[in-house]
Amino acid sequence: MSGADGSVLSASQLCVSYGETRALWEVNFELKRSEIVALIGPNGAGKTTTLNAVQGLVRPKSGKVRFGSKDITGMRANEITASGVSLVPEGRGLFSAMTVKENLQLGAFTRRARANLRSNMEKTYATFPVLRERSGQAAGSLSGGEQQMLAIARGLMSEPEVLMLDEPSLGLAPMMVSKVFMTLAELQETSHITIFLVEQNVEAALSIADRAYLLEEGRVTLEGDADGMRGNPKIREAYLGL
Repeated sequence: MSGADGSVLSASQLCVSYGETRALWEVNFELKRSEIVALIGPNGAGKTTTLNAVQGLVRPKSGKVRFGSKDITGMRANEITASGVSLVPEGRGLFSAMTVKENLQLGAFTRRARANLRSNMEKTYATFPVLRERSGQAAGSLSGGEQQMLAIARGLMSEPEVLMLDEPSLGLAPMMVSKVFMTLAELQETSHITIFLVEQNVEAALSIADRAYLLEEGRVTLEGDADGMRGNPKIREAYLGL
């Protein structure tokens, strides 16, 4: 699904408040089909709030969120997922006592995904072979990297057009971080899925992103293609340590 301007997901003048505290101030962004777009910035900048507002987990005070030409502002989270937008939350949100296979099955809760459950499961196992090996194992017994792979795979089971990920590298060893980001890049290349990535590891995020937005104190203060953002003196000094 694409809007008249070619965007698959966009926000305009998005404002979110928690009580009297404003978390987002007139945030604008757009994602084109098959792009990887990174949302970077310091802790507390509002990055997770942005994803939650898109997914319907928090209600914007004002502004609009569009999925293609459809206004999804204020819709329930399950309705947004059924429309084609899926969030892999920070901390993974797995059911640790349930098996890998059961967690994947829970991801296929939409009508379309249920109808394609078997083929989607095979596709997922082909992308993440370790999950086939661990399919009968409790999710909580997996390594941190394997749990992150499972969280991403579960997000894909709903057949999303847009996959949003909140801090997928959190708590992972450097080698596993590289593997997770390589997997995301391969997913984008092979399935042409659009990826919206919130990530503290700015270097890793920009290594696979097409474009990026810098969010600071609830406001977008910089945007551009990944190479330009990587070369920006502000980004280099504050986020890349260069």
